[in-house]
Amino acid sequence: MEYYLAIDIGASSGRHILGSIENGKITLEEIYRFENGISKVGNEYCWNIEQLFKDIKNGIKKCKEIGKIPKSIGIDTWAVDFVLLDENDNMLGNAVAYRDDRTERMMEEVFKSIPKDMMYLYTGIQFQRFNTVYQLLSIKNNNPEILEKAKTFLMVPDYLNFLLTGKKANEYTNATSTQLVNSFERTWDEKILEDLGIKKDIFQEIKLPKTSLGNLRNELIEEFGFDMEVILPATHDTGSAFISSVCNDNDSIYLSSGTWSLIGVENRFPICVPQAMEYNFTNEGGIDYRYRFLKNIMGLWVIQEVRRNLDNKYSFAELVDLARENSKFASIVDVDDDRFLKPDNMIEEIKIHCKETNQEIPEEVGEIAMCVFNSLAHCYKRAVTNLEDIFEKEFKRINIFGGGCQNNLLNELVASVTGKEVLAGPVEATAIGNIVAQMISKNVFKDLSEARKAIKESFDIKVFN
Repeated sequence: MEYYLAIDIGASSGRHILGSIENGKITLEEIYRFENGISKVGNEYCWNIEQLFKDIKNGIKKCKEIGKIPKSIGIDTWAVDFVLLDENDNMLGNAVAYRDDRTERMMEEVFKSIPKDMMYLYTGIQFQRFNTVYQLLSIKNNNPEILEKAKTFLMVPDYLNFLLTGKKANEYTNATSTQLVNSFERTWDEKILEDLGIKKDIFQEIKLPKTSLGNLRNELIEEFGFDMEVILPATHDTGSAFISSVCNDNDSIYLSSGTWSLIGVENRFPICVPQAMEYNFTNEGGIDYRYRFLKNIMGLWVIQEVRRNLDNKYSFAELVDLARENSKFASIVDVDDDRFLKPDNMIEEIKIHCKETNQEIPEEVGEIAMCVFNSLAHCYKRAVTNLEDIFEKEFKRINIFGGGCQNNLLNELVASVTGKEVLAGPVEATAIGNIVAQMISKNVFKDLSEARKAIKESFDIKVFN
């Protein structure tokens, strides 16, 4: 049997998942799991890249232990974050996380050089204060010596691939999240870089998903006891997740549900009109030069932080059950407000928001949880209304995929609030999309359409009306 290894790294954990074809269906096997997270280093919130790579290697060694050697490997992570390397390929500074506050007021700084509407016309990317462009500008303003010494810019998964192969490349789907790629030309926008005073020679050639970076470094082959090919999936985890949609039509909205919720449609062209900018939709790159026209919403991060504020006393399933017991609690908050990006205490922030908007303040745990889930459903509805306004049509259904689609209460609320049919699944959307990109590269599937048909036949999909 042939195996393909997906390493899917999220903000709180990572997994090694082996994919294969058995009796005509895609099968998955999780073989290794590890923790991830941000921590304070000095005055910055950072990722521990060194530990991440150790965990990547430990999971690869697990393949050898269980006797299942993959033909290829693909890594996906979150977007926007990056590292800068010096002339000796050593990291300059820390791998600062997007939730760090260093980008405050940087968006306004960019607009002094490039008007907001022109920035959107060039890139088609949603305005979020943590986008890579604002992180780079913060470095330029506060630590200019780092940018002066920098010889290489790599997104987090690009750097992990470099550690595996010695090859430098910027993968397309993650590169577009920087707000530095021209949406029509699909290359680094030299005018933006010039206007902002960021040198262009640090950026690498942009490579598409399904591209092979070649084999492992010799020292890693010796360490692992085997070799394999490193293939680019859509390295932005949402780009991989969107590959797994079971609705391959023009009447469906996609919703990738995890720490972030990303809701939108798949296009063959970018939509950079003023109305899309006003609604703050993004045109992120997808597989085969598709465009994921979507909106980023704060997502299950809110309930994750609520759980943390409660000292992890409750499981997520228990929070859902408690919310059901308080299903009549009707207060809602705007989960997309920046105040929920990284508050000191999420529960207190929710209560303050309810008080400021003259709504009932949630006190019991079930009321707080219900407030979060109901708020998410209403935020999704607003995005659906925006989409229908832009496209001047009514969409029939929403396909929710990713870990969040296991929350049946939220699925029911989305169906009820939006009035749409909801298809929930597959759960492991990102890992599936990662593996499928590798399989298409190796001709297991001839194209994305054939792969999506196999996905639909391989995994359970629940329907909510």
